[in-house]
Amino acid sequence: MQNINEKVAILLPCYNEEQTIGKVIDDFKKELPEATIYVYDNNSKDETFEIALAHGAVVKKEMRQGKGNVVRSMFADIEADYYLMVDGDDTYPAEYCHTILEILRQKEANMVIGDRLSNGTYTEENKRNFHDFGNALVRNTINRIFKSNLKDIMTGYRGFDRYFVKTMPVLSPGFEIETEMSIHALENRFLIKEIEIDYRDRPEGSESKLNTLSDGSKVIMTIIKLFKNSRPFLFFNLLATLFAVIGILVGIPVIVEFAKIGLVLKLPSAILATGLILLGMMFFICGLILDTIAHRNRQMYFLELVKYKERNNEK
Repeated sequence: MQNINEKVAILLPCYNEEQTIGKVIDDFKKELPEATIYVYDNNSKDETFEIALAHGAVVKKEMRQGKGNVVRSMFADIEADYYLMVDGDDTYPAEYCHTILEILRQKEANMVIGDRLSNGTYTEENKRNFHDFGNALVRNTINRIFKSNLKDIMTGYRGFDRYFVKTMPVLSPGFEIETEMSIHALENRFLIKEIEIDYRDRPEGSESKLNTLSDGSKVIMTIIKLFKNSRPFLFFNLLATLFAVIGILVGIPVIVEFAKIGLVLKLPSAILATGLILLGMMFFICGLILDTIAHRNRQMYFLELVKYKERNNEK
């Protein structure tokens, strides 16, 4: 049930979306007439800014290039009770906003994810090569690392409550932001719920800003970086095991030779094996130390979450 005093913000990060932004704004105005629609123009070379203004949105410019930079500014600047973030390319139907908001109002989730993949519409509509493969790779990697079962990690249609928005440090500068938000929610035990949504491909003449290879590599690097930071013991233990196993394999012929003749003739192999095993031990120790630090940082973050709730309850 909607509270008449609640504030809903529609967040539309945009770069060169003059063909679609007007329709997206109108669609959300029709579905949520009381909501405030914010368009953050990320240095568009076309008429995105002017068209968004003409359709009644609150329009601002974000000079730092990249979707992550836009989202960082949006989260910091905009005050609301609930937030809906959607791409400005008209690939996501606005009507799912009611389901997303109701989940947030019922406090069933801090972040609601619009799942494009489960009903097959993304596979049917999307014409870009390797995107299905990339989505599956990212999803399976994150689910394995964080023992989760998310269906769509990189969707651009999401809903958030104020608690999530105002306590998330946005670090990614570009299209890795969706991956970062998903991992942040999993790592810090925010409530997550997914709903199936339809997806439609961009209209003819509207071009995607995604580059499959370069943006895909950035997403993979983001996963590795966040994996290292949030699960340092597992990350460095994997490296320690890898180097130790290689060291043992290199050292076995040396040990066999020494057992037979009492001499070490393969001196380079012996030195290499020793170095690899020592390196593995160093990775293991680094993992132990960094895991202690990460645990302490999580404790401090959770305490900050408690303080944030207390401050807002006082208001």
